[in-house]
Amino acid sequence: MGKLAFPPDAELTGPDRLVLSILQKEYEAHDESSPNRHLEIADESDDSATKHSEFVAPSPEDLQDQEQQAIAYLKSLNDPKSAAFEPTVFSSVDLPNIKNAFFRQNIVEPYTRWARTVVRNETDVVIITHLLLYTCTTLPSAIYLFYNFRWWHAILHGLMQGWYAGAYTLLRHQHIHVRGVLSKKYALIDELFPYVLDPLMGHTWNSYYFHHVKHHHVEGNGPNDLSSTVRYQRDDVWDFAKYVGRFYFLIWFDLPRYFLRTKKPVLALKAASCELGNYAVLFLLAKYVNTRATIFVLLVPLAIMRLALMTGNWGQHALVDELEPDSDFRSSITLIDVPSNRYCYNDGYHTSHHLNPLRHWRDHPIAFLSQKKQYADEHALVFYNIDYMMLTINLLRKNYDHIARCLVPIGEQMRLTHEERVAMLKRKTRKFTEEEIAQKWGKQYAKMK
Repeated sequence: MGKLAFPPDAELTGPDRLVLSILQKEYEAHDESSPNRHLEIADESDDSATKHSEFVAPSPEDLQDQEQQAIAYLKSLNDPKSAAFEPTVFSSVDLPNIKNAFFRQNIVEPYTRWARTVVRNETDVVIITHLLLYTCTTLPSAIYLFYNFRWWHAILHGLMQGWYAGAYTLLRHQHIHVRGVLSKKYALIDELFPYVLDPLMGHTWNSYYFHHVKHHHVEGNGPNDLSSTVRYQRDDVWDFAKYVGRFYFLIWFDLPRYFLRTKKPVLALKAASCELGNYAVLFLLAKYVNTRATIFVLLVPLAIMRLALMTGNWGQHALVDELEPDSDFRSSITLIDVPSNRYCYNDGYHTSHHLNPLRHWRDHPIAFLSQKKQYADEHALVFYNIDYMMLTINLLRKNYDHIARCLVPIGEQMRLTHEERVAMLKRKTRKFTEEEIAQKWGKQYAKMK
């Protein structure tokens, strides 16, 4: 114990490396200061052929100082008034790592100065980078497929969209929570671009907003949440298939019905109109414009995106505490990984997002470190070197050994053996019975016979 199972991914963002480093030092310090560790050292023979140097574990005060310094540093990176301010310009490379002087001085820096005036938050230059990328590639490619369909072009277009879809979805995730990402001067573009790009990326008009903001964050993975995991055995392939199938084929009906049941008829009308209106447009394009282009440009992305959304949500909410399942700390997880945080706007900090859905994506590492003790006290789960998709896949394969090796132990979890961590994770994927739902959330949530 005391060492993480895998080396940190070399592509982690700077803030993620800092967060993981602090967690790792705390884990190592706990191991070195544990009674069992002292006994192991005492048992070593003085005449051993291998001499061990004495390890001086950092004191709690030292670790606390490091945390406070890290928080102050991360805040300075996000503060446009600070000399250390560092906007995110590209997802694949950090600004300090761009070493070519000509490219940096003549392209990156002028572009960054302009883009900072376009976005609502000056850290978010990467949003402009991505929107320009989609406008210059996705849009003309889709239009040309409707004009002159070619199979090879359709396949390449699909691969390109598959690469874009995750980052675009999390760009929209920020957009729907704070109602825009661009400055007021560009409010019209901010309002309209989702209506153009959403269908090309696999989203129906406004469905992400209605389902995620007006529904999921209201219910918080509770029994009334249409994307709730609590009524499913979360390591069972058949239960996962039922979970995805319900969303795939019935969300057009279930979401408006939910809004009617909760006395929100206007939202019900809007959700139904947007979803069914989108289906109608797809039908008309397929029948009267270009069937093959409609399939590859709009239907295939829609089918893949809905599977991806449910697979990701399953991973985000598969590990639910059996004692306090209604706690945001205990019904969601935190990931320190490259796909979620470098390429998808810190989506790995899902617990932080549920604690404050309006929190800006660049503030998640700061919030995590600031609340680290509470995360530990609440038995929150933190993982590294695994993303939501692979977490779901490993759960469905019942590969708890690998998932436990990806756990970054905090608080009391540091005392657990590997086998005890595996057992803990298995308890958190168990399906809740209706009796348990009535006990944990209230009788009004249970489907009692």
